[in-house]
Amino acid sequence: MNPVDTPPTARPSLSMQPRNFAPEDPGPGGWRWLLDLARGADAAGLDRLVFADHVVFGENLEAYGDPKAGGMQGGKQPTGPDGHWLEPLTLLSVLAGITSHTRLMTGILLAGLRTPATLAKTAATLDVLSEGRLDLGVGVGWQREEYEANGIPHARRGDRLDHTLEICQLLWREDVAAHQSPDVNFERIHMQPKPLQPCGIPIWIGGSLHPAALRRIVRYGTGWIPWGPDAADPAAGLQKIRAALAAADRSSEGFAVTAPLAVKKNDKGVMDIAATMASVPAMLESGITDFRIRFPLPTEREAVEDAIAPVVEAFRAASTGSA
Repeated sequence: MNPVDTPPTARPSLSMQPRNFAPEDPGPGGWRWLLDLARGADAAGLDRLVFADHVVFGENLEAYGDPKAGGMQGGKQPTGPDGHWLEPLTLLSVLAGITSHTRLMTGILLAGLRTPATLAKTAATLDVLSEGRLDLGVGVGWQREEYEANGIPHARRGDRLDHTLEICQLLWREDVAAHQSPDVNFERIHMQPKPLQPCGIPIWIGGSLHPAALRRIVRYGTGWIPWGPDAADPAAGLQKIRAALAAADRSSEGFAVTAPLAVKKNDKGVMDIAATMASVPAMLESGITDFRIRFPLPTEREAVEDAIAPVVEAFRAASTGSA
């Protein structure tokens, strides 16, 4: 297994990103609805569930809408500083025990806030217990305060992420590992278990395609989560990535890219499944591999399954040309 081996090309995937956050304490029943949603999505055949990450909040939430800070132009943080956010790796560990089919993904994990060897062990353990269903979407985020609260220099956040990914992939790959850097030095280090997935845990790099992000993708990434201005045209961004991979003698075969699947509604304001899936073939042709869809869902497990199952069926038909 090479550090950046790309998994074999898989079928196109349909994913959802439920909210693992709430503006305030959800109260009686807590987060049970989220567990029922995961059970229903798994039973319906959904390919992937994705969850976001925040460790702490400062009070400068306007930074979310500032591209210079790493935010999205015009974006708005969905909760205040006292919003309740579930830590995604912990959440995915719970969901791994109550699902059997659906892949489990962070989108994005602020990986640089975790110590590298501990993150490598946590992720490998989760991959083994989920029987190889983990994807790690990672990025640097937009909030200075999260780095400050963890004692990590915000100015070095990109280097910190690269260093974390380097050590994770090293420990996943080598039976006896050694590493030398200004921050971490070790020799003859053993870490078991290794990830169950033969190419290691897939790493999806989140971000806009500035030079540092492109280098990160080429060195560590098996997928890309578009952000910023590149999110408006992920197909064009993918062409940049393919060129960068080729320049580094890496194949782009099997490289994964996610993009939203826009929901079309009928005159009653209800999703028109056929119209929604009409854009799938062209998106596939442009290189999109993961189709992120969002629509209102009930809270009971059986009702969630009933709502998602026909969408999955229509997606399968559209993505295999049998619609």
